[in-house]
Parts: sequence; C-alpha cells; structure tokens
Amino acid sequence: MTQEIREIGVGIIGFGTVGSGTARLLLENADLLRRRVGVPIRLVRVADIDVERDRGVSLPDGVLTTESADVVKDPAIHIVIELVGGTGAAREFLIEAIRRGKSVVTANKALLAEHGEEISRAVNAAGVDIGFEASVGGGIPIIRAMREGLAANRISEIYGIVNGTCNYILSRMTNEGKEFSDVLKEAQSIGLAEADPSFDVDGIDSAHKLSILVWLATGGTIPLENVYVEGIRDISSQDIAFAREFGYAIKLLAIAKQRGSGIEVHVHPTMIPSEHLLATVGGAYNAIYVKGDFVGSSLYYGQGAGKLPTASAVVSDVIEIARNLGKGITGRIPPSGFHNQVPGKGTPVSPFTDVDSEYYLHFQVVDKPGVLSKIAGVLGSHQISISSVIQKGRRKESAVAIFIVTHHAKEKDMRAALEETDRLPVVLDRTRMIRIENNL
Repeated sequence: MTQEIREIGVGIIGFGTVGSGTARLLLENADLLRRRVGVPIRLVRVADIDVERDRGVSLPDGVLTTESADVVKDPAIHIVIELVGGTGAAREFLIEAIRRGKSVVTANKALLAEHGEEISRAVNAAGVDIGFEASVGGGIPIIRAMREGLAANRISEIYGIVNGTCNYILSRMTNEGKEFSDVLKEAQSIGLAEADPSFDVDGIDSAHKLSILVWLATGGTIPLENVYVEGIRDISSQDIAFAREFGYAIKLLAIAKQRGSGIEVHVHPTMIPSEHLLATVGGAYNAIYVKGDFVGSSLYYGQGAGKLPTASAVVSDVIEIARNLGKGITGRIPPSGFHNQVPGKGTPVSPFTDVDSEYYLHFQVVDKPGVLSKIAGVLGSHQISISSVIQKGRRKESAVAIFIVTHHAKEKDMRAALEETDRLPVVLDRTRMIRIENNL
C-alpha cells in the first residue's frame, strides 16, 4: 500500500433505493472495508435532488448535497458512484468525473448498453477505472466472473434470466394459474413492478443487460437495434399449462450464441425443459447460464435486484478500485476485459430471421374436420415439420385450441408460415408462437 493515499474518498450521485443502500453499507461495514482494503474508505459526499426525504440512513454532517458538482469536483473524492439511472444526466456526471481523473462505479445498464463505447474511451484516455458489477444480475458477481473467472475461455452461449419482474410474473402464473394482467397488478402493488412496467415486461431491460454480457464475452459492442426483443405480455395461463404438459417451463431469456463469424442475440419468452436448472429459478431471482469452450457450463444465481444485494455489488467495485488506487495502478482489467479491443469495433450479429429453433404454436380454430390438415399443409410447404400435437375441447362455441410443437425450423420460414395460416378462414385469431430451447 503506497503512503500517498491514507484514505479512499467516495462520492455518490443518486440517493434513491440503491444509493441509500450503498451509503448504508459503506457506513455500517466501514471497519470491514478498511481491513480488506488496507486504508479507510470514507463516504465524502452524497448528492440528490431531494435531501429532505428520510431514506433510513443517518449520514454524517455535511455529506448530503443537492449539487452533483459537489461530488464530481471534490478533490477528496477518488471514486464517484453514479446511481441516478437513465442516459442523460447520468452520462454527463460519469464523463465529467472521468475527465477529472476520478474512477467511477455505476449500476446503469441502459447507460452502458447505449454509451459503453464512449465511456470506455474516456476511461482509457483518463487512465482511471470503471466498475459496473451491479449493472447485470444485481448481487450476482457475473461481471467479475466474465471479465476474470472465465477469461481463459471462448464463450459460446449465454442464457440469462436477468429481469426479476418478468421472472416473478411468470413464476406466479406457473404456480398459481393466474393471468399476466392479474399478476402484474399484484407485482405493482408490492413494488416489484413499476407503474409503467414497459421497460421490464417488454424485454428492454433484458436487452440492455444482454448487450453488456455480449460485450464482455466478445470484446465488441452490439447496437441495441440489432437485438431482437419480445416481451411477455402475450403469455397466457393456457400457454403455461400446455408448456407443462409438453414438459417445459416458460422463461423470459436473454440469449446469445456464437454462430460462425457472427453471434445471435435475442430476448423473448422461451420454453425450456422443466428439469433444466434455469427452469427452477423462481420469483424475482436472476440466473445466468454460460458455456465456455474449456470450463463447460456454469450457472450464476442470486437476487437480481433490491436495495442491499445491488449495494453489495456496487461496493464490491469500490473495493476493487480502492485496492488498485492503493497500489498506484489503474487499467489492470480494461472495461470489456479485452486488452486488444479495437475501439469502435462491433460484433457481427447474425440476422434473427436466420435463427434456427423449435417452436410451440397455439392456434384458435373453427371446430370442424380437416382444420389440422390445412395447418399442417401450410407448415409443410415452408419446410416445417410437426413433432407433436394436442387438441383441446371447446373453450367457446364452435372454437377449439390446437397446440403444436415443431421440429427445428428457420425463423424466416416460421414467420412466413404463420402469416399464411393466420389468413386461413378456419383460424380465428392471431397464432401465438413461443420458441423452444432444448439444448441448453
């Protein structure tokens, strides 16, 4: 430990749920942190627009401020923690802190997904460090695992349950037979879902996190518009019931697969075998399943959100950076984990229409002979063969549900086939389709 740094000063911008949890951890575990780092880590400033609301944390006098500049410009602060969220002001705070020679920590997955390349350039130019463990998986140390623990491997596949709100909703629907809208309202009432849940239930949050994981796996960035995204709003209790009958569970998965020179990246509801470890992940928990060429398969599981688990991840970054500062080093691990990363180099993305998958199809059709043969004929004309079929009795007069599981087919062929089947007079509603992953 060098003598120049007698303590590590930390500032927090954003005193909401995670910010207050982070402040509490820094204060309550101050002695533990000092023993693990070698010098004290002192909370110097906390900035937030609202300084009146009680967060349940007693800060030392003079720490709380309404001005983010008080954190960014304070020479006593070595590490700035950004916890305001969004991609506007948060980006400005982070870039300015970096330019002033301060290392930074953030939990902001949207900021990293959309501006990660710019932030990495700034970090490299300034010779500082960045930590973002809390940006994916909450308290799960997946970022450190990808950048260090799995660094000797070529990562071939990633499957992530990375949104606790969606997993909670799907788990309740599975266990209790409830519909999406009912469980969503309950999740909102207990604070597990936002008043506007679109960011979560439409898969956007998961897409941000997937882009970060792919960046760590490949060293290249992926524009968000190249990630296929589909949410869980259309999943019904009937789909879940018949998924179980076919031997599957439905999860919202963030998926990345290396395919030749390109990579598949997509987020959507997915049927996975009921006996797979990911199928057992319930409630608001997260799990990331990673395949490497030498390590094989590994699973990282834990609380994907929440005040204290996320604070734990944030402070783990503070500890790592503080240790580096104490040794007078920075940049030991580049942001993406790739020392020879070419700035601005993207990862080639395979078109989603070329993705090969098995499919579950839910048709609502007229109750009359010959309907199944018409549907099968259309599927066959698009090189799609049927693996199994279940037909259920009437739910309403003159209508029945047909459930089909297909063999492997191209996404573009399936889309063309469903466009044709949905025009058949015997098909009464838009066909519901869920992709299946059997080879996780």
